[in-house]
Amino acid sequence: MAEDGNDSRVAVMVDCDNTTPEALGFALQVVAQFGRVVMRRGYGNHQTLANKWQESLVRMAFTPCLQYQYASGKNTSDIALALDAQEALFDDRADTFCLVTSDSDFAYLCRKLRERGATVLIVGEAKTPDALQNASDQFFMWQAAEVVPAAASDGGAEAKPAAPVPAPVKKRRPKALLDAVALMAESTGDGKVGLGALGQYMKRTNPSFAPKVYGHSTLTDMVRAYPDLVLTQAQNNGSWVSLKPSADVAKVNDK
Repeated sequence: MAEDGNDSRVAVMVDCDNTTPEALGFALQVVAQFGRVVMRRGYGNHQTLANKWQESLVRMAFTPCLQYQYASGKNTSDIALALDAQEALFDDRADTFCLVTSDSDFAYLCRKLRERGATVLIVGEAKTPDALQNASDQFFMWQAAEVVPAAASDGGAEAKPAAPVPAPVKKRRPKALLDAVALMAESTGDGKVGLGALGQYMKRTNPSFAPKVYGHSTLTDMVRAYPDLVLTQAQNNGSWVSLKPSADVAKVNDK
């Protein structure tokens, strides 16, 4: 995340042929924490933009970028999006790019943007390939909300059963977090790692990392779930994570 969100210029570029309008709101919420959105564009062919996307693009102030397909099976929208992103970077109009897509074809574009110093965010569905997720700085998963059928107002028809409530995510303790603390602690004098720095490191090594994915509300709660870790909170000096001495870990595990 940018240190000062007000200084970052964000471009939101949507692959309309690959996602749905419902993802727009989520994408704008995500990028609000990174800076000021200076570019909003949606790319697609005539059929896509003229039908399901028209209302959403107009309502959310996105510029529609229509691309005709010159030959069957050729997606010119992807090329237009990639070229516009590079142009915006070279012209210094944006330094943070949010691509709304699940198409792994954009992985190369992500790598090129990052090589030039830009921050790249991906908003995609669960099906997004690892190749695209790992090519970004941060990956944000968007899931379509389940629509619960409303009961018939006249009572003449039976209401359809409501969609089942998703089961709560089971709390897990991935070893990757423990390994990260051990690695980072080696370069500190007291063996303590800043909680914020730990979160940034986890995002850099795994762009889709988020405590909620593992059933924890925050990174603080996640760290507390590890018997091998100690969380120290200083009133004016933030929060710090360190490895618990091996003898103490053995006692906890024996209980």
